[in-house]
Amino acid sequence: MHFSHTMQLEYEGLSMTRIPVVAGSFYEGQSDILLKRLANSFLKGLGPGKLPEGEPGNSRKLRALVSPHAGYMYSGMPAAHSYLRLFEDGKPEHIVILGPNHTGRGGRLAVCDEDWETPLGTVKYDRQLGQQIVDQNKTAMIDCVAHSAEHSIEVQLPFLQFIFRKGLSFVPVCISDQSYEVCESIGNTLAKLGEKMDILVIASSDFTHFETAESAKKKDNQALEYLENMDPEGFLRFVRGHGLSICGAGPIAAAMIFAIQRGATEFKVLKYTNSGEVTGDKGHVVAYCAAEIL
Repeated sequence: MHFSHTMQLEYEGLSMTRIPVVAGSFYEGQSDILLKRLANSFLKGLGPGKLPEGEPGNSRKLRALVSPHAGYMYSGMPAAHSYLRLFEDGKPEHIVILGPNHTGRGGRLAVCDEDWETPLGTVKYDRQLGQQIVDQNKTAMIDCVAHSAEHSIEVQLPFLQFIFRKGLSFVPVCISDQSYEVCESIGNTLAKLGEKMDILVIASSDFTHFETAESAKKKDNQALEYLENMDPEGFLRFVRGHGLSICGAGPIAAAMIFAIQRGATEFKVLKYTNSGEVTGDKGHVVAYCAAEIL
């Protein structure tokens, strides 16, 4: 058996472990330095200004979150807004992370059935929920190839480990087919499963890429209006029709479809910013949005 140099598999009983592929590039590869980066993401600059200290809350009103997935230098602080809200809301029984497919590898709706390692330890694959997703959704399949070099889901995990410390499991779903039909199908599947279990969905997405800060904000604000009106189909149609470069538009739409069926009535932006706030270059930015759906 041959593995790519970007990924290794290790047997642990009946499970395998995905080795991180962007540790040391998107985020620090050493645990102590990574912990400092995460703490600073909460405390400094564009972050929320406080740490997730003490015990997590227990209200569990959140249905879904939107979190960016760039290098932590740029998107760590906005992402911290989403994860502070999750900490304050409480630890869900089950977590699903929906991410886009940047590499073109693998299937249309790919569930990876491996445990995932980060510099902070291992996050277990939620086998119970993952198998039910694949069983109940005709497009979903067990496929780790789609995840082998994909960063959008991996970069969420250290934040989850930072706020909840231990006992974490999740289901990673990489969406390469971001048609409304596929997004609706996975949203519906998760909503049906959510009738019997406590599920939180995290949609991993950056917003407009490689435009001026002013242009990006104008386009993103128009797209966000659809989300604030709880209109995932209109959001996806607008993004496609106007050529917006919101890479995780499909995961966001799927998360909203799930959330609406689970009783959510509000989409709230927690933080909107762009890479130019860090680099000083407002002429060529990537925009980031942290948001909650409840």
